[in-house]
Amino acid sequence: MANATAVALECEALSKCGELMRAYGEKTGQAIVLLLIAGSGMIAIARGMSLTFLAIRLQQDFGLSPALIGVLIGGGPLLGAAVSPFAGTISDRIGRRVVLVTALLFAGLGLVGLGLAQSVAAFALAHIVSSVAAAVYEPVSRALMSDAAPEKLRLKMFSWRYLVINAGWAVGPMIGLAIGANSPLPFVIAGIVHFAFAAAIFIVVPAVLAYSTGRTAFAKAPGIRRLGTALRDRRLLFYVGGGVLLMAVYGQWSVTLSQYLTTNLADGMKIFAWLVTTNAAVVVLASAPARMVIEKIGPMKAMVLGCLLFLGGEVGFAFATNATMLIGFMVLFTIGEVLVVPAEYVLVDKIANDDNRGAYFGAHSLSSVGNFLGPLLGGLALGALGGQGMFMLFAIFAAGSAALFALGHASPPPASLDGPAVDGAGEMAGEALHRTIRPAFA
Repeated sequence: MANATAVALECEALSKCGELMRAYGEKTGQAIVLLLIAGSGMIAIARGMSLTFLAIRLQQDFGLSPALIGVLIGGGPLLGAAVSPFAGTISDRIGRRVVLVTALLFAGLGLVGLGLAQSVAAFALAHIVSSVAAAVYEPVSRALMSDAAPEKLRLKMFSWRYLVINAGWAVGPMIGLAIGANSPLPFVIAGIVHFAFAAAIFIVVPAVLAYSTGRTAFAKAPGIRRLGTALRDRRLLFYVGGGVLLMAVYGQWSVTLSQYLTTNLADGMKIFAWLVTTNAAVVVLASAPARMVIEKIGPMKAMVLGCLLFLGGEVGFAFATNATMLIGFMVLFTIGEVLVVPAEYVLVDKIANDDNRGAYFGAHSLSSVGNFLGPLLGGLALGALGGQGMFMLFAIFAAGSAALFALGHASPPPASLDGPAVDGAGEMAGEALHRTIRPAFA
């Protein structure tokens, strides 16, 4: 009888201990999510107040031509797109915290270097360091947010993150102008913001994640093999291809649209300013309704709807004849943007699990190549075919993106690293892992 009582008391104590651990894990996860959302907004402000004026500094301080400025500014993000997939796989193995802290420290150093550089070579080196570090930060931070948040809250989380980033980029340039667009000070302040965020992540985020203990063969695999395994997932490949086309459409829309407006309309610069303001305002106002639409119809249907709105916006730009029409079609275009960005992240999250989330988000970051291809192909089309030809090209990209995402969504999961994709209960192994509920942190 005494033994039975002792066992009962022990079980009760273990149960209470488990409840305390779960509560601790939830509170830690909430703190991490809030930190990453707030930090992403601060990083966007910091980068907006500094990087917006890169071209001005290169032109005024170093006397570079527009072509050389384009090559220098575009080269950094292109290198970042090549490096970021490996960062995701490394974070799966050694933990998100060390990768994020390292990336933020180097990004901060790069920004300070941009402000203090006295030669083109030093400026180029600092820009490459900053761009590569920023590209490493992005997929790993998204993976960490998925680790920390329950699946039912991830759409809301990605939507909030997107909203604060856009708000930061809207506010940042104004702060930079107030400080001095051609001064080193905005770059130095931006670097300090990155250092502060790195310190906050080091303090708040636990060093050891539950998935870093290596439960599966995938978890124990080297980084290159992890990335290769992720890229053998046809669903992810289609999503990356669709993401490249999407980024070409909306990632750098201001570059090609500004060139078209300033050369084809008398008040082109004024109209462009109104379009930038319209885009920022619609992002802020439409983010919450867009999230509700995604929750109601699902991320895949929301993705297709967003691509169709992109298509309609681009066709509208091609045939618009006045500022009112252009602003109306910018509203349509931006609603598509607030639908596709969180929906895309949710689609990638749904095909990943705790062991490979960094690899999947890292591989998906290859879609940022679209940021390079959009201005390049758009500029070529604008020169060869005119404004209507350029906009119709982007409309075709939007339609192609919808098709690629639909193909990816319809594709079956691949065979796992350990064997067949179907487990003993008849469920796909990756999906079963994804639905497993367990504490995010050890």
